[in-house]
Amino acid sequence: MKKFNYRKGLLMLADIALIVIVGLVTNAVLAWYSVLKHDNSYAAAVTPIRIMGIIGMSALFCFFWLFLFGAYNKAWKDLKASDLVLCGIAVALGQAMAYVFAYYMGHAVTVQYIVANTVLSIVSIVLFRVIFRAVVLNLIRTGAQSKDDRQRTLIVGAGNAARMILQEIQFAQNDPNNPSNSILPVCLVDDDMTKYRTKVMGVDVVGQTKDIPFLCRKYNIELVIFAIPSCTEEERKRIMGYCSESGCRIKTVPYLSQLFLDDDSDHQIMSQVKDIKIEDLLGRPPITFNKKKIRDFIYGKKCMVTGGGGSIGSELVRQIAKYHPEQIIIVDIYENNAYDIQQELYIDYGDSLNLVTLIASVRDRDKMDKIFEEYHPQVVFHAAAHKHVPLMEVSPTEAVKNNIFGTLNMVDLAEKYGVEKFVMISTDKAVNPTNVMGATKRCCEMIVQNKSQQGGKTEFVTTRFGNVLGSNGSVIPLFRRQIEAGRPVTVTHPDIIRYFMTIPEAVSLVLEAGAIAKGGEIFVLDMGDPVKITTLAENLIRMYGKVPYRDVEIKFTGLRPGEKLYEELLMDEEGLEKTDNKKIFIGNQIDIDDEKLSAQLDTLRTIVETNDNDATVKQLESMVDTFHHAVN
Repeated sequence: MKKFNYRKGLLMLADIALIVIVGLVTNAVLAWYSVLKHDNSYAAAVTPIRIMGIIGMSALFCFFWLFLFGAYNKAWKDLKASDLVLCGIAVALGQAMAYVFAYYMGHAVTVQYIVANTVLSIVSIVLFRVIFRAVVLNLIRTGAQSKDDRQRTLIVGAGNAARMILQEIQFAQNDPNNPSNSILPVCLVDDDMTKYRTKVMGVDVVGQTKDIPFLCRKYNIELVIFAIPSCTEEERKRIMGYCSESGCRIKTVPYLSQLFLDDDSDHQIMSQVKDIKIEDLLGRPPITFNKKKIRDFIYGKKCMVTGGGGSIGSELVRQIAKYHPEQIIIVDIYENNAYDIQQELYIDYGDSLNLVTLIASVRDRDKMDKIFEEYHPQVVFHAAAHKHVPLMEVSPTEAVKNNIFGTLNMVDLAEKYGVEKFVMISTDKAVNPTNVMGATKRCCEMIVQNKSQQGGKTEFVTTRFGNVLGSNGSVIPLFRRQIEAGRPVTVTHPDIIRYFMTIPEAVSLVLEAGAIAKGGEIFVLDMGDPVKITTLAENLIRMYGKVPYRDVEIKFTGLRPGEKLYEELLMDEEGLEKTDNKKIFIGNQIDIDDEKLSAQLDTLRTIVETNDNDATVKQLESMVDTFHHAVN
């Protein structure tokens, strides 16, 4: 059932009331005038019963024609002169019909009343709409502004971008429904001292970027808009630091190369101003990749992605789809994730993408064998793994079954079915591991490198990177949930540091590594300086417009079992070899004793089948020389 529109209902009642009131007033004025002239003819012709009948019919027929002409279908802000003319015509037609009906019913009134009532009715209906739109709505808007509902805003940068933003905000003042109407520009800052104490569109430039924290306190700023799309990454990092110290909510204009400016658009920049992302505060420029090499690698190939519904796997699928593969085969044991990425790709590509989504576990060798036999993938991206450190500490046998023996199944089947390239997703936690998850991933690297050393048609490669921002189970989603719930942000240790990268960067690394791989390499991304988790939490709290330790507590809970204060990306003996991409390095291969590894895996398989956690950890320690299990 359609919900009743109260705005329309009130307008209908107002129109009917106006017609009735105008009719009564017209009659009263004419009666009074006739008395002054000592003329009883009007009173004799227009009796009270007759006038009430006329007024009732006028209200009914005027409402009918107003409704028919669509007088109740338009929003106030959209009313035009033509709409007002139609309202006048509707009232005139309604009054005419009322007088015709009254005449044939023997209730005719004087010509004076007909003319006066019709003119006054038209004027009142039209004037009511003009006044309501021009005066009442303006009073509402002024009242809202007087209550300081708009966000007091500081704009960083006094150049063209800031000018365009201010122009759009001014334009929005004529449209109460425009989102930009919620912004009140208070001041600007710019590091160009020639702009100090000048005005941009009537707004003062009051200082430099280093003054942002002070100025935000002085002017009670609620929102900071970063409007320097042409700045360098170093400048952006420095200024973002000042912005985050302000404790205000922060929005930013994209880089100049990412801006889309359309001359026909009413809102050229404000529609592109977004909340800053936490990666804006990481302190390094986005990593670029060789898209041509990736395109040559993927184009026309059958590509399988295990764990294709996960955060890394699903992004792999998205990026692979852009390079026109012959087919994408998503394999995942978790149906919800697999379904989500499947539907997303159907929406984006329709029938143009040959997509197969399969629910299966890499632990099930027979099932995976049938999948390889049916689809014959040419490239396999192995992203399926248990990765949550604390959970794997509790269930080491499950970590081994899924990570190690799932990888072993995939490696053997890739070789059996002549896969061209096999790319495994590893982690910095595999380097000198202190936890079960890291140890299992190091074993996976050993399996892949060993298979590569045996030769064959398949090129086996490993990619290793640090923590991925926004991935399932990473700290950022956890911090966001805690802040939004009004709870303390939990950090395990005040000095804990991590390397971070974005999900698209991680996936681009995987794709480019696969493109340039010759077999056996471990590709490592230069991820810049590590980030202190405490600093990351503080910056995220500031992004929400809150002050760390005052508005949101940061609670230190202690290192979790198997957790390091810092992660490493390369084992000492691996060394580094440069690639064409200055951000990607290759770790030298380490010789793997095939017979020894096979025997160790057989022993490990026997142990995990008994679900003996302690014996499983001891066997991992014997297999990975650098594994020193930390029990906190």
